Amino acid sequence: MSANHHHPALLATDPELASFIAAEESLQAQTLRLIPSENYVSAAVLEASGTVLQNKYSEGYPGRRYYEGQQNIDRVEALAVERAKGLFGVDHANVQPYSGSPANLAVYLAFAKPGETVMGMALPMGGHLTHGWGVSATGSWFRGVQYGVRADTGLIDYDAVRDLALAERPKIMFCGGTALPRTIDFAAFASIAREAGSVLVADVAHIAGLIAGGAHPSPVDHVDVVSTTTHKTLRGPRGAMLMCREEHAKAIDKAVFPGLQGGPHNQTTAGIAVALHEAAQPAFTTYAHAVVANAKALAEALLARGFDLVSGGTDNHLILMDLTSRGVAGKVAAKALDRAGIVVNYNTVPFDPRKPFDPSGIRIGTPSLTSRGLAPEHMPVVAEWISRAVDAAAKGDEPALAAVRAEVGELMAAHPAPGLPLA
Repeated sequence: MSANHHHPALLATDPELASFIAAEESLQAQTLRLIPSENYVSAAVLEASGTVLQNKYSEGYPGRRYYEGQQNIDRVEALAVERAKGLFGVDHANVQPYSGSPANLAVYLAFAKPGETVMGMALPMGGHLTHGWGVSATGSWFRGVQYGVRADTGLIDYDAVRDLALAERPKIMFCGGTALPRTIDFAAFASIAREAGSVLVADVAHIAGLIAGGAHPSPVDHVDVVSTTTHKTLRGPRGAMLMCREEHAKAIDKAVFPGLQGGPHNQTTAGIAVALHEAAQPAFTTYAHAVVANAKALAEALLARGFDLVSGGTDNHLILMDLTSRGVAGKVAAKALDRAGIVVNYNTVPFDPRKPFDPSGIRIGTPSLTSRGLAPEHMPVVAEWISRAVDAAAKGDEPALAAVRAEVGELMAAHPAPGLPLA
């Protein structure tokens, strides 16, 4: 199966690379993609991301550039900014950060000095590396203190968060994470941050699309800064945005440029503008709610098949599965599922006795399958495939994995993905 005719110049210039891309197009078309941070961009976003905007340097901000020839670029960036402000209801938006981790680094540069205390969710509990975890620059340049979840419920213990915040008085406090299946109580965090004198940052990279579509509460009225990627549930290109109140606008902008970055990637800014336009349409609101409905249906179907889910289920797009009771390690299960055409990632679960590179869990989510038009009635079959594949992983039963892969391929063929060339 070849999609090479969609990239004629690339095929002529570099057939080797063209073949890799064609293979990836086929892989994305044929597999059930359950990684909760992945999605399919539309054909329009894909086109915007591959334009001659790539050729232009644009240090500075619209109307205040260091290079000439910005007549069109300024309009592109201003459009993305206005759309972000409108969609999320914020005073100020910066669409230049190259990705989520650099966006978070800009927040540190704006509000803290090296060595000062910062607070975030512990990585093994579902937080992100950039929330002050030790192996990240944010944990080595700043003094990171961490909160977690309760062992009995898998939920954040807000009393413990408050005790830690009042004891440590962090300059910056992060809420949000990378493996959190439950709604974040932004108001509770805001109350704690006010009491501790901390700048509160909501990292909504995973749930930005759900917020934009009204399927998750918004942090905007509660926090000082909102950091997000533009891919994941928002279905844009790989980039990031920082949004904040007017009082922080100058500090944020200075931290992004010239603090951390040079010229923004204008082709990505254009893709972000398109994605924000798409996210403002009624169809996207339907999509965001469908993502959550699918996740809840998938969680129920997995529970019915005897799986252990961290916190017992989900409120959003994400499900964290603890495979300890199935007698299979997360990595073994993830690799077996991959051979079965089901793409997940192995993941630490809270209080995991295993090592981070060989943990007990897998992390799954519903943004991609929802983009393909799968609905709650499809979730029992998805859960059944996962169950069969995990059991096959425990037994080393490769034919069973191949059988699942064939069934997955049939369902995917019946639900083509947005933005993918027809192979």
